[in-house]
Amino acid sequence: MADLQDKRKFYINGAWVNPTTPNDLEVIDPTTEEPVAVISLGEQGDTDAAVAAAKAAFPAWSALPPAERLAYVEKLLAVYQSRTQDMADAITHEMGAPADMSLEDQTGAGSSHIQTFIDTFRDFEFIRPLGAHSPNSMVAWEPIGVVGLITPWNWPMNQVTLKVIPALLAGNTVLLKPSEIAPLSSIVFTEMVDEAGFPAGVFNMVNGDGQGVGTQMSTHPDVDMISFTGSTRAGIAITKAAADTVKKVALELGGKGANLVFADADEKAVIRGARHCFYNSGQSCNAPTRMLVERSSYDKAVETAAKVAEETAVASAHEPGKHIGPVVSKQQWDKIQGLIQAGIDEGARLVAGGTGLPDSVNRGYFVRPTVFADVNNDMTIARQEIFGPVLTIIPFDSEEEAVEIANDTIYGLTNYVQTQDGARRNRVARQLRSGMVEMNGEGRGRGSAFGGVKASGRAREGGVWGIEEFMDSKQISGWDTDN
Repeated sequence: MADLQDKRKFYINGAWVNPTTPNDLEVIDPTTEEPVAVISLGEQGDTDAAVAAAKAAFPAWSALPPAERLAYVEKLLAVYQSRTQDMADAITHEMGAPADMSLEDQTGAGSSHIQTFIDTFRDFEFIRPLGAHSPNSMVAWEPIGVVGLITPWNWPMNQVTLKVIPALLAGNTVLLKPSEIAPLSSIVFTEMVDEAGFPAGVFNMVNGDGQGVGTQMSTHPDVDMISFTGSTRAGIAITKAAADTVKKVALELGGKGANLVFADADEKAVIRGARHCFYNSGQSCNAPTRMLVERSSYDKAVETAAKVAEETAVASAHEPGKHIGPVVSKQQWDKIQGLIQAGIDEGARLVAGGTGLPDSVNRGYFVRPTVFADVNNDMTIARQEIFGPVLTIIPFDSEEEAVEIANDTIYGLTNYVQTQDGARRNRVARQLRSGMVEMNGEGRGRGSAFGGVKASGRAREGGVWGIEEFMDSKQISGWDTDN
């Protein structure tokens, strides 16, 4: 990782520049607990310079024909695809995604989103008729202006591409602040943007923490929109900080997904649900962390989930294979350990895993894949987002009770339903209060939007909705339809 050691510079107005004041922060490899790079945390002068560059670049960039903006993004995709191994290596070192998963899923998510936005944008209608009832009324979709993007560490390129690409295609100029815990992938991404030749000021990147650059962006009078992915607590703080400047705020926040497993579910349903919970070491906001199981199938489901946990290998992120890696930081590890202990203390039945390091490792921020049975929905482990490989299993006796338990949470991101009864699937999906429902292991279609309700935020990222998220609609009457 010698080429990633000194990463103190920011990217402002088309050039790599030194911070106004040095403020070093080491990037820690969660597998080894050793520093692998050093960045600098930005301050007000850096934020102001990046916002000024974006503001100056906005008139020309927004005036470009959409096809020309699209051509830049197509070039960026080609550069991205040529550097996938560099990106995967950065993600493995910064947040601990295992090598194969980092290349295929973490890095792959970025190229997939860029391609999907390219395909979607080709058919995007910037000016649309309101309807046949009012032939001279039009709806015009227009860029918002300077957009501040704040992205998390758990799926770095998934989130960066879901924000940067539609924002740029829509005609905005942007300032990206990636997570200071996992900034290396965004530095690689910024190198790609530079190589693709975007005009100076269109894309800017400043490292920093939430209290510093994050707050500066949220309160800046020349930032017209903030798009944030992260914790609900931080999302609330950003909303309050942004209120005085009346900017648009789009929030993609936490989750506590329920997985409703009915007695007639297919035989792989519990295995699939447990593996999904442990995937990415449990660090996904849409993870199905609460498994609700119909009483007649409950004992078998607990046994199966425990077996999946015991068979889930935990090993160095630098090794190939299908194992899970560490969680991102000592702070996250400590939090997860505390929540596992809370589950034990509150009387949940520990059937796999538990506190401490797995037997296979002696250092690194590794968590034992853990399963709790006999959980009730009032326990801490059923209420709080753990963000680690910890599954809670709760029994239910009726469809109505399952829906009630599933909806009894502040969150509303993704819920899951497992049943062979098609009418029940449809009925339950409509009753679940969440932005997404995935059923019987079938993923959402390409180009569908990602987003939630309630304390999960109400952003919509991906597909046509993800482009419209970074635009304002203008209603126009008296349109001359002959021109």
